Amino acid sequence: MSTGLQAIGDRQEIAMLLARIAHLADAGDPEAYVRCFTSDAVWDLTDATDLPMDVQTIAGREALLAGVHERRAAGIQGPGTHTRHDVSSIAVEVDGDTATSRSYFRYYRGTDGVPTLAAMGVYADTFVRDADGWRLRHRVISRG
Repeated sequence: MSTGLQAIGDRQEIAMLLARIAHLADAGDPEAYVRCFTSDAVWDLTDATDLPMDVQTIAGREALLAGVHERRAAGIQGPGTHTRHDVSSIAVEVDGDTATSRSYFRYYRGTDGVPTLAAMGVYADTFVRDADGWRLRHRVISRG
């Protein structure tokens, strides 16, 4: 585990990356969203209880981009869907140019009125630092 000012800065950058991913999922450009991930990234939804989607594993930026477009077409996320991804209780461990984090998420629907909590759970993430900064390499999405 890294300590000191560099580690503090790295943890802050990773927390901001998590926020950026959530914001882009709700209202941003799909291309900007997938640039937050490594080219070989894996997005692993292990429990889709109460979600209008299936358990799935998506690998690679092209597949991630296709998944964003599918979720937007289905009204699950994106502009006009009135959804919000809220990420909190972020714990980050940095080890050189790799890092892991565990955070809680809440997914709300109907945010144009009285929001409804549709799902909540845990993101278990792995990151790598490249020439452009931190990127998400592997995300496991679970309800527990």
